[in-house]
Amino acid sequence: MSLSDTPRANRIHIGIFGKRNSGKSSLINALTGQDTALVSEIAGTTADPVYKAMEIYGIGPCVFIDTAGFDDEGSLGEMRVKKTIEAIDKTDIALLVFGKDKPDRELEWIAMLKEAKVPIVAIINKADIIPDTNILFGEIEKICGKKPLIVSAKEKTGIDAIREAIIRLLPSDYEASSITEGIVNEGDTVLLVMPQDIQAPKGRLILPQVQTTRDLLDKKCIVISATTDKLDQALAALTSPPDVIITDSQVFKTVYEKKPASSKLTSFSVLYANYKGDLDYYIKSAEVLGTLSNHSKVLIAEACTHVPLTEDIGKEKIPRMLRETAGANITIDHVSGPDFPKDLSQYDLIIQCGACMFNRKHVLSRIEKAKKQDVPMTNYGIVMAYMNHILDKISY
Repeated sequence: MSLSDTPRANRIHIGIFGKRNSGKSSLINALTGQDTALVSEIAGTTADPVYKAMEIYGIGPCVFIDTAGFDDEGSLGEMRVKKTIEAIDKTDIALLVFGKDKPDRELEWIAMLKEAKVPIVAIINKADIIPDTNILFGEIEKICGKKPLIVSAKEKTGIDAIREAIIRLLPSDYEASSITEGIVNEGDTVLLVMPQDIQAPKGRLILPQVQTTRDLLDKKCIVISATTDKLDQALAALTSPPDVIITDSQVFKTVYEKKPASSKLTSFSVLYANYKGDLDYYIKSAEVLGTLSNHSKVLIAEACTHVPLTEDIGKEKIPRMLRETAGANITIDHVSGPDFPKDLSQYDLIIQCGACMFNRKHVLSRIEKAKKQDVPMTNYGIVMAYMNHILDKISY
């Protein structure tokens, strides 16, 4: 897998925010050196946020989020602004673009970005047509608390300074994190148990399986794969027990009962609990599963927007387990894709999927919202381990 093959969810997300006609789309084109975004003199050309995966020298694989102007008007404009606000949850670094107009609405957006802990690069664009940038410079420095960069997307001036500013703000763990961090060592034999049932996409593996395999190969591990029904044969084919077994969470119990005593056991979803989210919070929150009752309310959040099939883990398996242990009348709500309620206080527990389709910032923003509203949050893999009474017996 080359850098250009890096899935969008794993790339640094750079959001472009500003008023209509501040030159956001032109700035993306200047940064990427391509006609990536649609540019027009007509205000409001960008409607829903546009996500463009790119590879930029010095930054590496990234995603630019071209958003609608936050001063958009009318009922349709309000919907566009709402989508722009939602994009903040996915943004690792924000480019806040100021045009020739006096800054006003930007104060509100600076506050939202800071609340979401998103670092900001302030940019004065269209320097080629602004009569005196010094006045604007001073005003922006005052409201942002930092000196803005002066650029002209049209004339391609100041673009390198933006790249340098983005590089300085890259998260410390960018390109350093590993899916199997702390679980495997170089040279380990790792057995992957991957059911290829009705839930598995035809002709391909699901993203966590692909990414985990690549991660293990990068660590020079010996990787062996088997479906659940061939687990016995896979173990028998080895001259010694595998160092680690990584399984689909849905067959945790089956694999645990058959695994050699010396083999560490975890699941793809548990690995992603640490890779994408807050593992400690997920584990602590799982304790709530033992207190749920008929009067409880649970939210199950699925990152994908796929059509659920028979025995879907989020729509059928976990709800069935919850009803068996907490009571048949427990309330279970579902959301998928970017949908996520603002008011979480009504829920006793949130269960997030592995979130392979989300970047880490998106998952952490959800966790932060749950923490602020004092709502426990965990994920599929942790739930399956807890419900099968092996959470204290697996590796993470």
